[in-house]
Amino acid sequence: MNEISMLIGGESVKARNGKTFTRANPLDGSVATTAPAASPEDAQAAVSAAAAAFEGWSRTGPGERRALLSKAAHALEARGADIAAAMAAETGASGLWAGFNVHLAARMLLEAASLTTQINGEVIPSDVPGSLAMAVRQPAGVVAGIAPWNAPVILGVRAIAVPLACGNTVVFKGSELCPATQGLIVQALQEAGLPKGVVNFVTNAPEDAPAVVEAMIAHPAVKRVNFTGSTHVGRIIAGTCAKYLKSSVLELGGKAPFIVLDDADIDAAVNGAAFGAFANSGQICMSTERIIVDEQVADAFVAKLAAKAQALPLGDPRKGPTVLGSVVDMSTVRRCNELIDDALAKGAKLVCGGKAENTLMPATLIDHVTPQMRIYAEETFGPVKAIVRVKGEEAAVACANDNAFGLSSAVFTRDTARGWRVAQRIEAGICHVNGPTVHDEAQMPFGGVKGSGWGRFGGRAGVEAFSELRWVTLQTAERHYPF
Repeated sequence: MNEISMLIGGESVKARNGKTFTRANPLDGSVATTAPAASPEDAQAAVSAAAAAFEGWSRTGPGERRALLSKAAHALEARGADIAAAMAAETGASGLWAGFNVHLAARMLLEAASLTTQINGEVIPSDVPGSLAMAVRQPAGVVAGIAPWNAPVILGVRAIAVPLACGNTVVFKGSELCPATQGLIVQALQEAGLPKGVVNFVTNAPEDAPAVVEAMIAHPAVKRVNFTGSTHVGRIIAGTCAKYLKSSVLELGGKAPFIVLDDADIDAAVNGAAFGAFANSGQICMSTERIIVDEQVADAFVAKLAAKAQALPLGDPRKGPTVLGSVVDMSTVRRCNELIDDALAKGAKLVCGGKAENTLMPATLIDHVTPQMRIYAEETFGPVKAIVRVKGEEAAVACANDNAFGLSSAVFTRDTARGWRVAQRIEAGICHVNGPTVHDEAQMPFGGVKGSGWGRFGGRAGVEAFSELRWVTLQTAERHYPF
């Protein structure tokens, strides 16, 4: 059993009321972690600690921030084995997925380090004689970062790294499903030598989440909120931010379409679809959810994809290497089983896989899916994927856009100009031509449209999200007034 603490003002602390909660392993129910169950008062104390540290941190030079974030990247990589063990215990994730999390998260810290010297403004010509007018970017204040369990290290670091690079201080609320995993991120930042209070870490029991989150957002020192998670919860957080007039960046659910046009390289498309659909058992916001295939190539594509899906290793990640580990809990199993039953009852065909009895779910493909089936529109967030057959490019684009979400997407074609044209028409914040829907790089503007949220993480877009743009003038000559 792994018992962890919170971090407030540089001190490891328990909840003030002494309460804790446990996270159980999804496969056998054994206790993976015991963590503090923070109260709203704990959350506000964390924000106050961040506010106290803000003045000093916001005035540090870019070189100092860069050096500390670079050290944190290396400290995080050194914890790779511990992170893999924690992810396997808390969420059932495979070692492959844990390694990817650590690698990309370290790159995010290094990218954030490089951004410290890229936070700049501009001089704007003024109509007032002698006026030097400037647009200046400055740290915003305290940032509240809320990250989910499914890519716990990537998304945990994303909630922290660029805000710190911009000179903000952070309160990081860990997921109730992986508090130990995300606590290791905070340990890496501490080891790097960040000053006390610059990063604070809060954990809470699931039933306390609404009160804890509102207490954080309500605190006057919080100037930015970033949240990654479901669209349902994102709407609640957006409403809370509106209530307190706080700016937010929201990266929410997805139903990523994967288009295979009639001239696609079938083998390349199969490889991209398999990776996008089944990495982390389909529990990624960018996961390929609807595979939209031109009917001219559908039979050949489906046969090859099924063969690849059936060959993917499935097993308990604590017992050895695997591609498909455990899904996060039985609610995923029940949801996916219901979607399978609904689709088959309405005429779909089971290609491979099928219903599961425990959290070790096989790679499952459902062919001949139509809009009447729930799986056509609902996010499975598991290794159960819909195949929709269409006739021609126009039908493929219409199908891709026939959804409430708009995060990631992909289109496969041998004609790159055609791929570019199709990509421009897909209603999603991200589109990859001849690449998988699951892809992220630290320097890229990451985010969605429609029900997938607003704002962008990453690179210069992240700097814009987590800094304040101010208009400052300096009068260098005598100014004349009308009265």
